[in-house]
Amino acid sequence: MQTTASPPGSGLLRRTRLRQFLRARREQITPEEVGLVNVERRRTPGLRREEVAALAGVGVSWYTWLEQGRDINVSEAIVNAVSNALRLGDTERTYFYRLAGHNPPQPTAGRRWDSEYARMNALVEGWSRNPAYITDRYGRIELASRSARSLFRIEARGDNCVLKFFTEPSTREKYPEADEVGRGLVAQFRSQSARFPEDREFGRIAERLSERSPRFATLWDCHEVVGPNQSRRKIALPRAGVRVFDRVVMSVPESPESLLTLYVARPEAPSAARPREAVGCHAEAA
Repeated sequence: MQTTASPPGSGLLRRTRLRQFLRARREQITPEEVGLVNVERRRTPGLRREEVAALAGVGVSWYTWLEQGRDINVSEAIVNAVSNALRLGDTERTYFYRLAGHNPPQPTAGRRWDSEYARMNALVEGWSRNPAYITDRYGRIELASRSARSLFRIEARGDNCVLKFFTEPSTREKYPEADEVGRGLVAQFRSQSARFPEDREFGRIAERLSERSPRFATLWDCHEVVGPNQSRRKIALPRAGVRVFDRVVMSVPESPESLLTLYVARPEAPSAARPREAVGCHAEAA
């Protein structure tokens, strides 16, 4: 395989992220998950490089170069084959495609719109009286509603949501399922970094946060990714107790670098909930 003639340093950060992602995903898949018989004791977790290469139908040397971040030409067919071998989901596959220098494929169809209409209608109807905010590519607040500023203690434009969560105990205490929330924030931050693969500010923010928060460092090393999505989130309110919100994160058409986050409280009675600790990439979320 011939290496490309890119200028020195071109794409280096992108290939570094690609190397780290592929290795993390390979080490998190067991031989049994892909139908391989594990008859010997292994020194390292997960699959071996030669096993991934065999599953993807590519040469061992070639896959090794890919995982090492060599400056080689990677076809979409190979990216798709390796994605299948590593059992990547839609968001992980999109992340891989971008790091490999290709436009990602369209994600598989989700649930039908008619099954989501009622929830989306409630979201739109309740937006004016519920928290909503827009963040930039790094998770810094660009715009926030009054209820969002009050609930999440947003003091000024530029407050970083990821930084606040992992460095301010009072912020984490708002979430009975804090481990799940933290995991999602880090996965979304990493997914954003792939949209701007040569932007080194993501790495600088991650380095600073890793020094201040061991939990962030652990989750960052997991290389999990998640894109804009709809989810449920429990939040402890000062007077109403724990309430359940529908939360939607979407891209802003007029500003592709930004993400819009909307919350709508579900019409149900407050419920008591206690956080559960979880450690590591495979720990069960609350």
